[in-house]
Formats: sequence, C-alpha cells, structure tokens
Amino acid sequence: MSQENINQREEAIKKIKELAEGINFCFFCTDLNHPPFESTPMSVQEVDDQGNIWFLASKDSDKYRNIKLNKQVQLYFSDPSSMKYMSLFGNAEIVDDQNRIDKYWNKFVEGWFEKGRTDPNIILFKIKPEHAHYWDTKHHKLISYAITLIKSVGGDLEDQGREGQIHI
Repeated sequence: MSQENINQREEAIKKIKELAEGINFCFFCTDLNHPPFESTPMSVQEVDDQGNIWFLASKDSDKYRNIKLNKQVQLYFSDPSSMKYMSLFGNAEIVDDQNRIDKYWNKFVEGWFEKGRTDPNIILFKIKPEHAHYWDTKHHKLISYAITLIKSVGGDLEDQGREGQIHI
C-alpha cells in the first residue's frame, strides 16, 4: 500500500466526504475514556462544506448523555464490498436545528422516531473531524484480490492500494 498524507483542507474535506457519504454507515463511539467504548451503528446524513459530519440521534440515547460529558468521538467506517475504510477522531457538538432535521428527514429515519419529525427528542450531532486515517483500493475488489494472489506467489505488480492520514 502506498502511504500518503492529505494536508490541504479542501482535499482533506473531499476525501472525508467521499468515504463517509460513500460508505454511509459507521460505528459511532463515545465514552472514549472508559473502555469498552459505547458503540452504535449510525447513518451519516451529510458531510458539509466545512467537513463536519452530521447525524440524527435521540436525547434518550447513551450517546447523547456521553457527548454531554465528553465531546470526543471515534467513528469507524467500513465497506468491505468496495474495500474502503476510515477511522476518524473528532469532537461532537449537540445541535438543535429543526430546519436541518427537516432536511434530513426520510422514510428510513421515520422508523426510528415514531412521533415524527417534530419529536422533541430528536437531536443532531455535528462531528468536527480532527484526524482521520483511511484505506482504499485503486482497483475494483476482484482486481485487488487477483493482484494480491499474484503477489503472494512471487509476482511483482505495482501497488494496489492507498492509505493515509487526513489532517483538517
């Protein structure tokens, strides 16, 4: 795997947006000072132009209570079908914005909030990334497997993947 660092803000945001929105689901971890961490699969609503990652959540959740005590979060994105992964560390902000809730509202979200989009327990988490590490392939999954197989029997093919640090 080739190693690269993405330091330019625009390129860093572009890479985070590509991976977070492309993979969509992540394990969202809170209470990082007390292992085992509280971890929940959550769906990304948006990565905005500043690189913030937005989630819909409930005020009744452990995640909400944990973020009120410690804003540090870790997000783990994984898409084995495309061989793309990202680990992201950042700080969460709790946001109460009905316009943004309306923007993100859809049939999937409706299943989690039985009282509808005006449920007073709906809250937003805005994650401000500080550091991320990613892994992805340059090629389609089957080509990557073939290259790995060829390399394992002594073949010498060019690098098949990328990984790197993302700094915002």
